Amino acid sequence: MTTPASPAPNTDRADALPASWNPGEVEGELYRRWVDAGYFEADASSDKPAYSVVLPPPNVTGSLHMGHALDHTLMDVLTRRKRMQGFEVLWLPGMDHAGIATQTLVDRKLREQGIDRHEIGREAFIDKVWEWKRESGGTIGEQMRRLGDGVDWSRERFTLDDGLSKAVQTIFKELYDKGLIYRAERLVNWSPTLQTAISDIEVKYADVEGELVSFRYGSMDDSEPHLVVATTRLETMLGDTAIAVHPDDERYAHLVGTELPHPFREGWTMRVVADEHVDPEFGTGAVKVTPAHDPNDFAIGQRHGLEMPTIMDATGHIADTGTRYDGMDRFEARKAIREDLAAEGRIVKEVRPYLHSVGHSERSGEPIEPRLSLQWWVRVEELATMAGDAVRDGDTVIHPTSQEPRWFDWVDDMHDWCISRQLWWGHRIPIWYGPEGEVVCVGPDEEAPAGYTQETDVLDTWFSSALWPFSTMGWPEQTEDLARFYPTSVLVTGYDILFFWVARMMMFGTFVGQRLDGGKAAPGKVPFTDVFLHGLVRDEHGQKMSKSKGNGIDPLDWVDRFGADALRFTLARGANPGGDLSVGDDSAQASRNFATKLFNATRFALMNGATIGTLPEASALTDADRWILHRLGEVRVTVDDALERYEFSKACETLYHFAWDEVCDWYLELAKVQFGNDDEVRASERAGYTRLVLGHVLDVVLRMLHPVIPFVTDTLWTALTGRDSLVVAEWPSAVGPAADAAESVRRVNDAQDLVTEIRRFRSDQGLKPGQRVPARLSRTAEADLPADLLEQITSLARLTPAGDDFTATASLEVRLGLSTVGVEIDTSGTIDLAAERRRLEKDLASARKELETTGAKLGNEAFLGKAPEHVVDKIRARRDLAAAEVERISGRLEAMPAGS
Repeated sequence: MTTPASPAPNTDRADALPASWNPGEVEGELYRRWVDAGYFEADASSDKPAYSVVLPPPNVTGSLHMGHALDHTLMDVLTRRKRMQGFEVLWLPGMDHAGIATQTLVDRKLREQGIDRHEIGREAFIDKVWEWKRESGGTIGEQMRRLGDGVDWSRERFTLDDGLSKAVQTIFKELYDKGLIYRAERLVNWSPTLQTAISDIEVKYADVEGELVSFRYGSMDDSEPHLVVATTRLETMLGDTAIAVHPDDERYAHLVGTELPHPFREGWTMRVVADEHVDPEFGTGAVKVTPAHDPNDFAIGQRHGLEMPTIMDATGHIADTGTRYDGMDRFEARKAIREDLAAEGRIVKEVRPYLHSVGHSERSGEPIEPRLSLQWWVRVEELATMAGDAVRDGDTVIHPTSQEPRWFDWVDDMHDWCISRQLWWGHRIPIWYGPEGEVVCVGPDEEAPAGYTQETDVLDTWFSSALWPFSTMGWPEQTEDLARFYPTSVLVTGYDILFFWVARMMMFGTFVGQRLDGGKAAPGKVPFTDVFLHGLVRDEHGQKMSKSKGNGIDPLDWVDRFGADALRFTLARGANPGGDLSVGDDSAQASRNFATKLFNATRFALMNGATIGTLPEASALTDADRWILHRLGEVRVTVDDALERYEFSKACETLYHFAWDEVCDWYLELAKVQFGNDDEVRASERAGYTRLVLGHVLDVVLRMLHPVIPFVTDTLWTALTGRDSLVVAEWPSAVGPAADAAESVRRVNDAQDLVTEIRRFRSDQGLKPGQRVPARLSRTAEADLPADLLEQITSLARLTPAGDDFTATASLEVRLGLSTVGVEIDTSGTIDLAAERRRLEKDLASARKELETTGAKLGNEAFLGKAPEHVVDKIRARRDLAAAEVERISGRLEAMPAGS
């Protein structure tokens, strides 16, 4: 490679930048330019390698929280980098119709207007929901734009779009025809307020102060058959059909098989059954069994063929028991039953408070009611096996691998999935009932027979979400997008929904994968080849964010205060695979400072003529130039490796410390010396080469940082290069560290150590940071460090050459890699040595007194015998610190000139 002509300084591009970085003035317009230019639109006809990601669809009713912001940031990092690497990238956005959340929200708004949805009817209510969606459902989209999400807006999807509805009907019919969807009466989580079954993820558990009531079934005569049971849900005793004891519990062996009368339900008896589920050591060793209102009791009921009467209606009121409690609210009945049991003398212990965990509906807030209900179900065994095998066979890889055991725990022991909801808003189940009880499943291109009526239930939102990776690309049609971008490359989501969403996408994806390959097993036909699971975003104290705690952070508030780049960098910097991350205003401010540091550094570089061009041969460069290029290569390798492994935190930390500590704090300072202060030096060949190196380093650093902080990097890079946008620039080429830079790296590291020690020494001597003082370096330093580095060392250490009248008043030795450097400094004209000696002697006396006091305490056996260990540890630390101070101050006093 020939040595190019060195460029003259050209500062015009610095004028393209504002005087300071104000993200609020830049981000909105810059994002609009990106979208208008079509940078994020994918071309299915492109011959580039494909890379695709589908956005986990947020609820149309919601707004972005910190978990969303983390999701979106990490997906944007991946897709922006792959786009720069030459891939045809599709990041497909969309929203979920969110059945319960949306129906609840619109229902409430209508009630505020005096409108009852039951009066206007199903069709009119659904029209109202669509109207709300058109007017108010775009909030999240606008928030995504403010985050800088590089999604393909031309392909935005909604889970109730016509195409996605066709996909839902298609897979429902295929599963139904294969016997994998069925209708049965099973126990579900029931919301009396919403009057629908709800999924496990919509149940939030909280500790509740309740009552544990122990009461007696059977005879009040101790010599007659009786059993004592305890419960916190006393109202459910109206649905008891058995009392269970352990098969080996000899206390009750004589009662097994007998029946005890119910105290309140005339003619109602309860069979005593033996079941291994019962813990004989807990309580009395006997438990009441309410099969229709408790998951464990339901299982016992199935094992023993018990009746399963439902004793509450859909609103949570007692019904069909033939008792005086019929019509009472469940909590009202709980109190009345307790009073009646007490009146009969059946309460055997004083009722006492009892703290226990109770499931609550996430949407309505009331305690959920386990309730036997006729619902539609997916038979999951075959589907779960395929989903598990996809990970076992390596078709889908979970990152981090530490999450795999949780995956297999779920898919290998999955229960059938309740997919019906008693709502109006959602995908209506495509089942039709005939006048004589006929049942038909109607596909998307079929018509129901005349006189048939459709099932009123809708599908669980997770059903349509489980089709998201392929339904959004046009399935069941064989579209160009499906052929080009499916299976998707990676799913990015939180580990907390590994079961609720990821497992269901895998089940449906592997099922559809068979069809995509003509019905045969299709290796690789999975919804995504990689799954990256990140942790939860917690507050700065490590606490989970929640409304009740008041510790939540609105990501858009951070965007307003610190800028989108600061929000993104804070989240990506904390994102370790599978680990939670704690964030607070301090971390966001630190990220904002980093963006400002980059801006100021680049602006300084442009003002000094940094430019882009062909780099000179290494032999033409200074040690500082060769060192920074070598480190740049090392950093590029580390960052690439980290991002390929989804180690976002490592990539960000590497770039942060390289950009701040090495480029800004060291190379820019070294470059200032190489630029020089006079016109002749600034126009020299060395200065020109430094401008090329500095421009190249900033170019590469800004490219590597762009996926994480796109706004400030694009602004700086376009000013640096004069090109259109960093969004479509190339990712830095695979150039690693320079093989022949070892000596330059060693010498620059030595220079850094030397400058650091001199700065520390200056501080110890009481010199101001910017104060220049005469100094002389030993000949060994000059022999080991070339002239350009010596010039930079003296400049950075604020030293001036020793003159003829030089008198050393202070000195130090610095051990470097291959030599020891002596530094002599003349401080006589810069500080009042007499005053400094007096100050040091005073400090020395204080340090010696502290050393004496702490030493006496640590030598006192009586004190050591009584004092707590942490107190002794603190005193030891104070003693060690005092000893170090005595040594340091004594050394400074000894180094001062005699008579000062």
